[in-house]
Amino acid sequence: MHVFSTGTTGSLIKTAFSELNVTCLKSGPLGGDQQIGAMICQAELDALIFFVDPLSPMPHDVDVKALTRLATVYDLPMACSRSTADLIVDGLLGEKTDERF
Repeated sequence: MHVFSTGTTGSLIKTAFSELNVTCLKSGPLGGDQQIGAMICQAELDALIFFVDPLSPMPHDVDVKALTRLATVYDLPMACSRSTADLIVDGLLGEKTDERF
């Protein structure tokens, strides 16, 4: 599995899961969100997992909304919660990763 991520998040993923192949793009507010949006338009992604803290203000809220819109337009599975992300990853890997379901 190959993971594409915005810069800061990608660095955290690499540290926590060294076995994953992670490509870090730019930081979200510095253009990483737009890079991911371009990848959606070019059908280069199988899914989008985008976690946000719904109780905190987001300085790049417009970028997040744009990704949501693109994922919908291009019919790309998108998760904004852990349980939805688990379902998407299970589907991509063809196995259950969490026994809650």
